[in-house]
Amino acid sequence: MASRLAVNDFEYNKVMDRIEKVAAEIERMTAAELAAFRAWFAEYDARVWDRQFEEDVRAGLLDALAERELGHHKAGRSTKL
Repeated sequence: MASRLAVNDFEYNKVMDRIEKVAAEIERMTAAELAAFRAWFAEYDARVWDRQFEEDVRAGLLDALAERELGHHKAGRSTKL
């Protein structure tokens, strides 16, 4: 079951209807179309993830994590890669 990201049942149902339509289209794809879609989606998903990560960094959402890990490193609790 998909997690409930929408704010209310109407929005949730609207989103799920769109997802079901997309899923139906994907299921009708040929092997070549599916391969092209997978490649496109992997690139798209990476761009979206990168953009969100950059926004989170700018907003300071990772500052506490970075400080904690730098503290571990300074205390000798890290290893070289």
